[in-house]
Amino acid sequence: MRINKSKVAVGFIVTGALTVLFGAVLLFVGPAVMKDQIIKNTVINPKNELSYTMWKDVPVPFFMSVYFFNVLNPKEILKGEKPMVEQRGPYVYRKRIQKENITFHPNDTVSYREYRTYFFEPSMSAGNESDVVTIPNMLVLGAAVMMENLPFALRLMISATFKSFNEGPFLTKTVGELMWGYDSGLVDFLNKYLPGMLPSSGKFGLFAEFNNSNTGLFTIFTGQDDIRKVHKVDSWNGLTKLSYWGTPQCNMINGTAGQMWPPFMTTESTLPFYSPDACRSMELVYQRPGKMKGIPLYRYVAPKTLFANGTDYAPNEGFCPCRQSGLLNVSSCRHNSPVFISHPHFYNADPVLLDYVQGLHPNEEEHGLFIDIHPQTGVPLNVSIRLQLNLYMKRVSGITETGKISEVVMPMIWFEESGYIDGPVLTTFHTNLVVLPAVMEYMQYGFIALGLATIIVAAVVHRKLKRSHREATVSSTVVENPGRNKCESGTAPDATASTSTGEKDPLLRDEMD
Repeated sequence: MRINKSKVAVGFIVTGALTVLFGAVLLFVGPAVMKDQIIKNTVINPKNELSYTMWKDVPVPFFMSVYFFNVLNPKEILKGEKPMVEQRGPYVYRKRIQKENITFHPNDTVSYREYRTYFFEPSMSAGNESDVVTIPNMLVLGAAVMMENLPFALRLMISATFKSFNEGPFLTKTVGELMWGYDSGLVDFLNKYLPGMLPSSGKFGLFAEFNNSNTGLFTIFTGQDDIRKVHKVDSWNGLTKLSYWGTPQCNMINGTAGQMWPPFMTTESTLPFYSPDACRSMELVYQRPGKMKGIPLYRYVAPKTLFANGTDYAPNEGFCPCRQSGLLNVSSCRHNSPVFISHPHFYNADPVLLDYVQGLHPNEEEHGLFIDIHPQTGVPLNVSIRLQLNLYMKRVSGITETGKISEVVMPMIWFEESGYIDGPVLTTFHTNLVVLPAVMEYMQYGFIALGLATIIVAAVVHRKLKRSHREATVSSTVVENPGRNKCESGTAPDATASTSTGEKDPLLRDEMD
């Protein structure tokens, strides 16, 4: 059977047109399909195996790196001289996070408690937990400030109590003791006669209440009814607002629990979250775009207004009484102890704070906090939260342990909680968030390009076939009717031929005869 090439070419043109149409449909439908898939996988639902497991158990390795400010001149400080410190560390702890008591509610929320446990990592640390450092004694210097307005006689009694328990203004202990607690007769005395004054009833340590503890009862939205609300906090310990601060705005519980955020973020989006450890909500702002192993990300950082005082930034007035900008007074949620939070080395703080302490060298790379977010899903790819714990110290008459200490906000430690997606989780993310969207995008334009190429080639072939067919038809007609063709062209071949040879036409010759 003879194939009609012209019809085949027309068939290819139609096929090419359909391919272009399919590619154009993918161009519009593809992003909608991807968006729908992201929504389905972002909702907190046990059926979403990957995302639910990530939310529940946080498979990403998290670490807490702790740096101590070792005091070099404790005796001179008591004489009123400027404190001199040197940074010691990091002492690195692997942080295990796991959510328990997970309960889903009919109003599209879920409640849970998140437990955290720390394990020392010697191979990642600059020393051992047996290293000895000297820091201010919070029990003495902190209590002195807390009690400066008590009657003078009572202050003398407090000072005598410190002496009876051999508690001085500075502590020289091992890293492990300062972190997780040490035995103290004063602590036992206070817990017995003044219960509730200290944050823990056992040993006293800077992180004693953190290890093997939970961050409270969080209730957050699952995003089932509105994906824009996923991970946002509905309540914490049954509260929808706090009571630590002086204004309704400062007491608001905003944003998420600080681990994930709603998807489809833009450069105008912010990262609000509630931190039980800081006793307040905080908000990071967009800084720049970037990539992590091929995965697009947005970097969010702390604005300079985060720890600004009420004078420099009016909305923060509720966090006062304030000191210099760059310090957050957390005494209201830390048993009224004169404790302040800041960025490490007083980064982004009032420069005057650096004048009071020698040995601090702030810079953004080492001391600025940031979160790298995948904007389409709201999942953090790389996190580094860096904060510093400071103690407000001063001379208090009647409490001789304070000596002639100059008024100063003294850095004690700073820590960094960091984690990043790696290994199988990163591979899965790269496949789902980079490879598949790229394949779909290439397919869209590939179908359009292939369709256009098919149409062009088939059209050219079809035109050539038509021309060849027309020429073949003309040639066959000439071969079958040569005389007719010549007459039609206005030429008498026989007469011309006779004339050219000098012979006359027979009919004319007969007439002449």
